[in-house]
Amino acid sequence: MTAIATLILAAGRASRMRGRDKLLESVDGTPLLVRICAAAKHSAETTYVTLPTPDHPRATVIRDHCQDARPVYVPDADEGMAASIRAGIGALSRAYDAVMILPADMPELTASDLAQVVAQSNSTPDQILRATSVDGTFGHPVVFPRRYFAALSRLTGDQGARAILREAQHQGAVICPVPLPDQHALTDLDTPEAWAAWRQARKSPPTG
Repeated sequence: MTAIATLILAAGRASRMRGRDKLLESVDGTPLLVRICAAAKHSAETTYVTLPTPDHPRATVIRDHCQDARPVYVPDADEGMAASIRAGIGALSRAYDAVMILPADMPELTASDLAQVVAQSNSTPDQILRATSVDGTFGHPVVFPRRYFAALSRLTGDQGARAILREAQHQGAVICPVPLPDQHALTDLDTPEAWAAWRQARKSPPTG
């Protein structure tokens, strides 16, 4: 069995939400951040969550509803996603063979989805895995074996781990796809309009 940790990236500013916090938006009566932590709880050994500061409302939500998750505070979170990844990787125990990284703003990811990715990691422990939509488009989460931890800890900017994925492919590594249902691996909601459209689509019956 691969010892795998989940790293949820939840330290971003959500600046496009114009004052609302997308990670505290309600999904089926539960804040999105709580929902994604609950899904991760059943898929990997330990869940780490990057957060802006200990007094941020998201940190309060984690303390109140996700006691099993380990908070990782990111004082330089304004730099972008790389700061969260660096901090999260730095917090991981040496016991882990791999890390599953996922942004927290993905409301369609389920416990079953994440368990499927972890199961595939157990089957191919030396490979980078990346979830895809039903049509094969790459999305999230992404699993990195331990040999990439050093590179993850040196990331800068707001491009996440794309540079590492590109470099890995350049060196001949195969990114193993893990197909998830529908658009689960792609749906992220960054604006009030996107949230409204997504909620309306969930209410509307399928046509055809």
